[in-house]
Amino acid sequence: MGRVSTVTIAMLAVFCAGFATPARAIDAPFEAGLLRLSEVLGSLHFLRNLCGEKSDTWRGQMEKLLEAENPDPARRAQLTASFNRGYRSFEGTYSSCTASATEAINRYMKEGEALTRDIAIKFGN
Repeated sequence: MGRVSTVTIAMLAVFCAGFATPARAIDAPFEAGLLRLSEVLGSLHFLRNLCGEKSDTWRGQMEKLLEAENPDPARRAQLTASFNRGYRSFEGTYSSCTASATEAINRYMKEGEALTRDIAIKFGN
């Protein structure tokens, strides 16, 4: 895992913690991005461990995101379902680390960083 990725996701967690609006979370304009980020984290959790990283790093990043968001039970279930969907989508496809699994890791790392950056830029203030 690259240090930039961890820092970027940690920054998103801190950014999300700064929201204290009374509006329902489902109405938040960044909700789709957070759901996609959750799915990306689930995919990375499966793929990185498949390819040799024996840790809960990506699950830990998801837990940090949930902690920062402090969602109500329904929203928590949605975010968790997105993480699990990302995990299961590759669990059914790969049983060993292949060149395409490595390429998927690279693409998801870039997408996760882009999502984090875009959400922070668009909704950071």
